Amino acid sequence: MLLFQHNNLKAGEWVAIRRELTIALRKVDAAREAEGQPNFNLADGIKLEIVQTGILAAALRIVEFYKPDSQVPKLDPTDPATPSSANLPIVNARGDGLTHTLSSAAHEAISGRKIKNSHDLSPLLAGPVVLLTFPGVSPQHMKTALTILSPSAPLFPAPKKRANPGWHDPTVQSGLQKLLLLGARVEGKVFDVDGTKWVGSIEGGLDGLRGQLVAMLQGIGGGITNTLESAGKSLYFTVEGRRTMLEDEEKGISSETPKE
Repeated sequence: MLLFQHNNLKAGEWVAIRRELTIALRKVDAAREAEGQPNFNLADGIKLEIVQTGILAAALRIVEFYKPDSQVPKLDPTDPATPSSANLPIVNARGDGLTHTLSSAAHEAISGRKIKNSHDLSPLLAGPVVLLTFPGVSPQHMKTALTILSPSAPLFPAPKKRANPGWHDPTVQSGLQKLLLLGARVEGKVFDVDGTKWVGSIEGGLDGLRGQLVAMLQGIGGGITNTLESAGKSLYFTVEGRRTMLEDEEKGISSETPKE
């Protein structure tokens, strides 16, 4: 999920930006399919939407801090072991409120002073916010989205006019000037602008990241092996040097002893 701050985007600008983003993301899916990689058709599931900042902040706190499953044991009505006369619980453990996300139990779970503003995304939720949501983690799609919405050389260069003339349309350019990248949330971790660009710059997507991890682990293993081997060699040379020195001393003493 990428977070942007917008400044009075017009309807025409909004439509033009969405159009160019969809075209670019579909090209990524087509390129992956041409390379023989699994095509999950992520382009159609990536959504660019304007959200109400206050409602989003409350929803994030509910998702983060409100755990109704831990408050009320669930009974499956389709389970044969569930008695037919059993009453399905519709109240929380204390019996003073319903357990849906608009209940008093949910309100109490997120209204504490200590956790009210403790969500990781709270510093980024300021002013009008635009969300770009992804159905799955894909650095390749993320890089393409940053290239369209927030280009910056050299990692995310702007599309060439010959390859993508629609992106250079005045309406698109006017809308992009009103978007400001704030950060991202990937796999539950919040990243600032630099961290977001790092995720988008991973070469080869997830496969490239796995390759980097394997190479790093192999390097660590090789380093440990070299360290242990060098320690063993040092010990061997020390012992051998000491043994040679003692043998030389014994030979010197025996040669100095007078013969009778």
